[in-house]
This record gives sequence, structure tokens and C-alpha cells, in this order.
Amino acid sequence: MPHLATWIRDSDEVAFGQFFATHPEIIVHNARVEEFDLAFADGLLVSGGPDVAAAFHPEPLADPSLIRNPEPARDAWEFAAVHSAYARGLPVLCICKGVQVLNLALGGTLHLHIDGHEMPELKQQNLQPVRYSTAARHRFPLVNSSHHQALDRVAGELEVEGWSVSDDVIEQVRLRNYPFGFGVQYHPERDCLYAPLFEDFFAHCKQ
Repeated sequence: MPHLATWIRDSDEVAFGQFFATHPEIIVHNARVEEFDLAFADGLLVSGGPDVAAAFHPEPLADPSLIRNPEPARDAWEFAAVHSAYARGLPVLCICKGVQVLNLALGGTLHLHIDGHEMPELKQQNLQPVRYSTAARHRFPLVNSSHHQALDRVAGELEVEGWSVSDDVIEQVRLRNYPFGFGVQYHPERDCLYAPLFEDFFAHCKQ
């Protein structure tokens, strides 16, 4: 049976659970509540959460005070998990904070604050228009949005696939020359519209 490593907040368990429920053969290990040896993982899901702590940014920060409610212990686990999964070529799906972790882990940087992407009406509703590159396999013309940081300098291992129409904030990336490595700034766990993305990820985990 495939083993999926992740760290999911208590408040997000129900949202992700609706997608896990369709694949009971996949054993989900939530590092928030249990220890799991990453050597036995068949896939990695890096989910949303608070800002990445300053210590995990590859360069000194101009204004560390912009970082909100960091959780260094969680960051340590997620950065180790990303490096482990990438070295092994495991399927990786990174969501919101997760795509920021992925970019930082590979040497990229972040905008520590942007405006217009965490308004209440955008959190659950798919209202934010996105434009995509011709290479994008998954395309969602309207997405939700709930973040105040975003990718700045993109790591060389990542290919940008989607941008916010209004301000070009990066919304979707993929790992170059990699079986399945995908990162989104929006929250696909919040709507069944995004089921094809999870199905693609789960299929690669089962391989």
C-alpha cells in the first residue's frame, strides 16, 4: 500500500479528508500527530500553513517582522521532507505555504508581503483569474486565494505555469524533468473542482 507523508493542520483535516476518502488504499501519515520515517514514503504532500521562519530562507531578509506566526519545528520537517522526496524522485504536491517551502528549499526567494490575495471573499470562492503557459497540464481559470506571501525569484529547478491575471503573482509551478512535482499558491483542497489534480497526484503515488 502506498504511504503518503504530510503535515496537515487540524483545521484542514476535513478538507483534505474528502480527497483521501476516495483512495483508502493510500496510507496518510500526518507528521503533526505521528512520527514517520520518510525513507518509507511513496509521495509527499506539503500543505498550507503559517509563514516560513526566517532561518529557513536562503538569504538574509530585509524585514523579518513581516513573517507571521512561524512554526520552526514544522518548517524543519517540511524542508527535510522536500529534500528527501526530491532526491528520490517521489511525487510531490505543494499547496500555498507548501509551494513557498518548495521554492525556498531549492534556493528561490519570496515576496514577504503582497496585497490583494487574502481578502475574505477569495478564501473559499474561486474568483481569482489565472493565465497559464501552454505547457500547463492542469488549468483552473478561476482559483481561490488566501496568502500574503508569494514566490519572488523562482528556483532554477522550477518552471512557472500559472500567474494571477491582475498582478502576475505566481500561482502554479512544476518541477522540470521530474515525474510529478507540482506546486500551487491556491488551495485545491477547498473545492471538489480540483479533484483531477489530486487524482493525478495519487496515481503517481501508487506507481
